[in-house]
Amino acid sequence: METISKTPSELTEFVLRPNLGTSGRHIRVRSNFFEITSLPDMEIIHYDVTITPDVPPILNRKIFAEFEKLNLSGALGNVRCVFDGRKNIFASRQLPIKDSQVFKVSLPNNQNTSGKPLPKCFELKVKKVGKINYEELVLFLGGKRQLTPNCLTAIMALDVIIHHQPSMDYVTVGHSFFTPRDSRPISGGAEIWQGYYQSARPTQGKMMINVDLSATAFYERGPLLLMITKLLGRRTPDDLRRGVSDKDYQKIERSIKNLKIRVTHRGELVSKKNFKISKFTPSSADNTKFDSNGVTMSVSEYFQKTYNRRLNYSFLPCVVVKRNIYLPIEICEVVEGQRHIRKLSEKQTADMIKFTCQQPHERANKIRQGLDILNYRTNEYLRQFGLTVNNDMVVLEARVLSTPTITYHPSSRDFAFQPREGSWNLRDKKVAVGATLGSWAVVCFGSERDSPPQMIQAFIRQLVITCSDTGMDIPNKTPPIIHASPQGDIENILKQAWLRAGNISKAQPQLILCILPNIGVPLYAEIKRVADTVIGVASQCCQNKHMIQAKKQYCANICLKINVKLGGMNSFISPSQVPFITDRPTILMGADVSHPGPGDLNLPSIAALCGSMDSRASRYSASIRVQSGRTDIIADLGNMAKELLKTFYQSCGRKPERILFYRDGVSEGQFSQVLRGEVDALRAACASLEPGYRPTITFVIVQKRHHTIFFPLDKRDADRTGNCLPGTVIESTITHPFEFDFYLQSHPGLQGTSRSTHYHVLYDENSFSSDGIQQLSNNLCYIYARCTRAVSIVPPVYYAHIVCRRARFHSHGDDIEISEGGIGATSTFGVVKPELQRVMYYM
Repeated sequence: METISKTPSELTEFVLRPNLGTSGRHIRVRSNFFEITSLPDMEIIHYDVTITPDVPPILNRKIFAEFEKLNLSGALGNVRCVFDGRKNIFASRQLPIKDSQVFKVSLPNNQNTSGKPLPKCFELKVKKVGKINYEELVLFLGGKRQLTPNCLTAIMALDVIIHHQPSMDYVTVGHSFFTPRDSRPISGGAEIWQGYYQSARPTQGKMMINVDLSATAFYERGPLLLMITKLLGRRTPDDLRRGVSDKDYQKIERSIKNLKIRVTHRGELVSKKNFKISKFTPSSADNTKFDSNGVTMSVSEYFQKTYNRRLNYSFLPCVVVKRNIYLPIEICEVVEGQRHIRKLSEKQTADMIKFTCQQPHERANKIRQGLDILNYRTNEYLRQFGLTVNNDMVVLEARVLSTPTITYHPSSRDFAFQPREGSWNLRDKKVAVGATLGSWAVVCFGSERDSPPQMIQAFIRQLVITCSDTGMDIPNKTPPIIHASPQGDIENILKQAWLRAGNISKAQPQLILCILPNIGVPLYAEIKRVADTVIGVASQCCQNKHMIQAKKQYCANICLKINVKLGGMNSFISPSQVPFITDRPTILMGADVSHPGPGDLNLPSIAALCGSMDSRASRYSASIRVQSGRTDIIADLGNMAKELLKTFYQSCGRKPERILFYRDGVSEGQFSQVLRGEVDALRAACASLEPGYRPTITFVIVQKRHHTIFFPLDKRDADRTGNCLPGTVIESTITHPFEFDFYLQSHPGLQGTSRSTHYHVLYDENSFSSDGIQQLSNNLCYIYARCTRAVSIVPPVYYAHIVCRRARFHSHGDDIEISEGGIGATSTFGVVKPELQRVMYYM
């Protein structure tokens, strides 16, 4: 084995960590990582397995277990292998299998949980791939060798070893497994199961296992009749006697299609067989007829005659499980452990959040309990591979960075201050640059009975007073008020409001304030589509229930949004604290790509790029593209960047000399592809504006979706929710062995356990030190425009994320269908009007 150290430039295509940061107060925290104290000291043998016919991993595991049972003492030579459920088998020593061998396996009938008939026999083709030696991985962890394919396979093998036992015993989804022992029913016939995530992670000098809590929704086990009752929002099955509409039946049919059930009327033996629901019968059990031995009878008559069972709910339809097999709903049980893959309703999502929201100390305790289930100490597979794991969470060095000084308008009593624990309020403060609102209208969607004019006027008075106190100029304090039906022609209603605003004030309308009767998506979506892409006017929505109360705090939050929508600036950071932005013309960019939900295969992805417009980096312009496929590369980044560079030049009179590019929505496996494609696109955009124009670029990946959590060791280092203080940064022990990454928890805890953001600098022509990029990223989190608290992710990326979400509403088509999940497949996307593109209309 070659042990010559690589030179730094040969170790990685990305930036090496320049140094460890020193600024801030040094503290210690615990993290949900558990050290692998001994790696395999033998060569692990890697086999490829192909199972035909192709079936899902859950069945593959059952086939593998049966294969192991039949061949343990023979072809497997008493070696207990581990299997990833798809293609890979790892063994602790060579198996007595030829280079490639085929085995036949039949599953016993009671193993079939798929609801479909299984083939009589499966074929397993097992083929040796190679050997894994852990010396190479040890060199990588120590920063002496690059991440080779062999290292990646070695890490994958560790993952498969730790996952093998839980995946055989429990329901597995990705890196998580779930158990019904800690579950809770939620609305709509679903239940949440608590689960555990685990992943083998390379860190500085060591391999560790990252263990976290997971939760996912399953269909609630038990009588199908009860599930249908809950789906319809009824209290008891007897409430169904009052009748169910055809529309409701269609809704339920969509919800329960492909659900696995078993029957309860023929005893325990038969009930192990599963069926899959395909649809409802068009008629009730009393009226659904079929031929039985030449006699035509209804399903109800059949059950009375054959099983001496009178159906209690014969007025309900039957479920069809195969052609001409009809099962009355009341004899069906929903099989346990079926994942709820449809989008959760708002109520279900709220229930899910409540279930998963746990204080940091609770979460830490639950993770420790998870180790008892994972059982690293007595797991025979780990022992066989020589793996030992420390059962204590790792303790890390961390630092709490200083809080920046935030600046409002000089006429404020409290215009420059340092917030405490990441939040503040607007009392005695005026926005840095207040916009003028002279031409506007109010549209109230709903009847005058629900929203009387005097109530709306009271709300507008409070809003105008609050906006004026906060530094906006509102010469027109009595805008026209229009009542309209939420089911009406929204486009026409908003055009009328725009005309009324312009005619009354004799000026170009600036804003339409919309009061909504509910928080439903379709009305809101249509308002944004029309205002953004048809009329080209800023819109602000608020809910009727908030208008009725008209609290000052609520009005202040709306004021922050309206001010930036009209081109104002709410606050900025003192220039001395962001020298990278203020020393030389610098543009901050944030990029994100959002993909449609799992069921929306025909919908496009949306890419958004946001760029700062001045040296204060408080105002941003946005560019949007709709792109096909689910690729994470931004297809038209060059032209999008060109738009923003031009806007910066028109706003400042100078071209940016530096670009700091924060990129969201990229997984580790795509770092290389995204970096190469997108830095090249930025370069090309600059060169196309002017030959020889070559600003220096820093490219940073921003990840929020990870399972790394930090728990303060000392109460003095925690905020009032028990989370780490805003500004907590971790860059050693659990970070990359030698690349430039760090975790930053920039926001104060609200509820539950806060999650930090993982920043990974891939490319850096601006020679950032660790302190430089960490302090700048932390400071930026204090000037997110629409709230008075530090946020968890740098604003340019936050804005790009909001713009992606907003662009989903810019769709319009003949057959438009806007649901909570997105937009119907036949729709086309409107383009944001030029007059809005230079203001933060999306806030």
